[in-house]
Amino acid sequence: MAVQFYEETPLTLKNRKFLKGFIKDMFAAEQQPFEALRVIFCSDAYLLSINREFLQHDYYTDIISFNLSEPSSPTVGELYISVERVRENASTLGHRFETELHRVIFHGVLHLCGYKDKTRGYFVDA
Repeated sequence: MAVQFYEETPLTLKNRKFLKGFIKDMFAAEQQPFEALRVIFCSDAYLLSINREFLQHDYYTDIISFNLSEPSSPTVGELYISVERVRENASTLGHRFETELHRVIFHGVLHLCGYKDKTRGYFVDA
């Protein structure tokens, strides 16, 4: 199964094979056993409904990560990514869409490896 990409919202995703390999390498670098990851590209509305239902948050976000693994088992996870939010953030930050999309995917993978948004050196300036 490994890494699979799904499109609830249409998306042209370049370098799928490279991304899959990079994701697997991230888990290996973090010494995090890995089994499967589903990356679901969706709309703002779709991700907002997930944010409300599962996290009780009533706001837009670019990504939500779910670790579906049993304790002490290899990682099985899902990343839900709002294509609209990524596109808007890329524009705001002056990045290419593809660059911002990769950043968000890798951010989600680091969450599945156990990092939190406030982990020094990963998600905030050191």
